[in-house]
Amino acid sequence: MTSPSPARRGAYRWVVVGNGESRRVRSFRAAAVAAGLPAPRVVEWLDVLREGGHRFADDELVRLDSPGEHAEVDRILRGVTDPTRVEGTARWYAGFGAAVISLHGGCRLDDPAELAVLFDKRLCHARLAAAGVPVPASPTSCPVAPVRDWHDLRARMRATGLARAFVKIAHGSSASGVLALETHPAGGVRATTSVETTLSGALHNSLRVRRYRTESEIAAIVDRLAPDGLHIEQWVPKSSLQGRSCDLRILVVAGRATHMVARRSAVPITNLHLGGERGDPAAVRAAAGEHWPAALELAERAAACFPRTLCVGVDLLPTAHWREFVVAEVNAFGDLLPRITGLPGSPAVGMDTYAAQIAAAARWYGAVRTAFAPEDEHVPA
Repeated sequence: MTSPSPARRGAYRWVVVGNGESRRVRSFRAAAVAAGLPAPRVVEWLDVLREGGHRFADDELVRLDSPGEHAEVDRILRGVTDPTRVEGTARWYAGFGAAVISLHGGCRLDDPAELAVLFDKRLCHARLAAAGVPVPASPTSCPVAPVRDWHDLRARMRATGLARAFVKIAHGSSASGVLALETHPAGGVRATTSVETTLSGALHNSLRVRRYRTESEIAAIVDRLAPDGLHIEQWVPKSSLQGRSCDLRILVVAGRATHMVARRSAVPITNLHLGGERGDPAAVRAAAGEHWPAALELAERAAACFPRTLCVGVDLLPTAHWREFVVAEVNAFGDLLPRITGLPGSPAVGMDTYAAQIAAAARWYGAVRTAFAPEDEHVPA
């Protein structure tokens, strides 16, 4: 009989593929050391891209982290020299997908096929809807033809009865390129977005949310974004928390909802770097009341659509005065939640998001290997 590999015996060594100087990787390594483990080995995304891949040992537990916040990595993936530029996400998606596939061996905590879905909002929306997870109505869930331009976008909104919608770059993140779009029967239109345009027509992300009120301005932005792929979602009215509209980022680790951040804002886009504020977790639970367990269960249902990925961040929209919830997005790298510890009653009480993943990873990986036959695994040979 062949003896089990070190990985199957549970003698793992941690490896992180990321940008070593990023706060994400530094925080994860610190959490591993705090747990009494050796500092994880770091494989730089820049080296993966330049060398065409990397091979891991059989006993290495491999965690992928975001390739963001690194100018040269961004230049290679998106083909832009200014990191504030919005364009280039379709090229980023293709390059990042190829980089993930170029990683071989090891015990993988992020499945390449699932990452390809998570980083395409159209595919992700379609997978959630097919699983019965409540999501905003959308005319762009796959398979449909890509949105060509502003006129095509307006036609699809009219055909599906959407007067108000969120328009998102298919492969975007951190609200990059997002437009909260409002149209009126009399012909008026307004877009709320962090996109800033230049005289040349180039699009840049700014830290200030602004409003565009003329169709020509909004059409120019949409036409510029369309080649990268667009996703259209119904604008779901969000419940309020302490006088401001609110949504939730719920982290799910190994199938369990473990951490939560509430984001409050006076504008439709709630991201914290765009002026959103953290809401009081106790106030969230009080507002949801008896419906709070259903919110956590919904986040876990959404995460279950990606069973071969250890950790995802699920964005929930509370509606109907906190009585109902819908899933806006599922994020592969949604765990950067500083100073947040585990939810009461979760397996991560007292742990930050990285400690929770470290505690759960080995048992989770063993269960995944048992659940999925080797010939079905989406792990490169």
